[in-house]
Amino acid sequence: MITVFGSINMDLIATPDRLPKPGETVMGTSFTTAAGGKGANQALAARRAGAIVRMAGAVGDDRLASQALALLADAAVDQNGVRVAAEATGTAHILVAADGENVIVVVPGANGTVTGEDAKRTIGAMSRGDYLMLQFEIPASAIEAALVGAKQKGVTSIINTAPFTGDAKRLGAIADILVANETEFDLFIGKGELSDEEREATMRALHAQSGQTIIVTLGADGVVAIRKGEIHRAKGLAIEPVDTVGAGDTFCGYLAASLDAGLAFKDALRRAAVAGSLACLKPGAQPSIPFASAVDAEI
Repeated sequence: MITVFGSINMDLIATPDRLPKPGETVMGTSFTTAAGGKGANQALAARRAGAIVRMAGAVGDDRLASQALALLADAAVDQNGVRVAAEATGTAHILVAADGENVIVVVPGANGTVTGEDAKRTIGAMSRGDYLMLQFEIPASAIEAALVGAKQKGVTSIINTAPFTGDAKRLGAIADILVANETEFDLFIGKGELSDEEREATMRALHAQSGQTIIVTLGADGVVAIRKGEIHRAKGLAIEPVDTVGAGDTFCGYLAASLDAGLAFKDALRRAAVAGSLACLKPGAQPSIPFASAVDAEI
């Protein structure tokens, strides 16, 4: 079973032809809303991949809450770990250009009220051998409590370093499995613009020190990972992206679900990469997450 401890948002999405430069105003072509939040996105992805999933986090006592949880409810994701807070439901304000590139501003709202006590309750409901998924849209103290509790209970923790914060390096190192995109990985190690060879060498060095499974997603170039001393690579699909907002969360959810189902690591990596590619073909974070039948048909 998979438990996702993380953020729940409503995404407010505008689509200009191109992203504005600092201080510039551009005209948009459309506006829409969609359920989002990296935690909720990953929960829905894991569920659509076929896993039994529980969501833990917080929403506000407002109209946005039911909208933010609607697709999780439709997918039969267990929401018993979702608490109602005094703060408003979190929002993400997203600009998506015609070429699929995006910029995002997140207002945490209720997500910012998640605490170490929430983490303890979440871990308390889990069993040894379960998977715990985390991201960085809830407070660092809650993330740390969840990571420590997971290790004590024999729960496998997967942490996604997005959005990268000042706590990501310290807390990311505690998890059993670290997932970062190439920009986040550069920030994680404190270096920039690594070549493929430099990145692989750095991953080997980190893995040798900690034994941690490290996964770096590379966009159109697929994904590279190290696990139990072995380097793995996987490719996604050759596509023309429409919207890349949900790709990373889809990758994480499918990875966790595939590992939970007992797939070999290399097969789980490939399945997650394909799912991430398919998520780029539709707008919106959660609406774009593909179902398992569509993913498995491409493998």
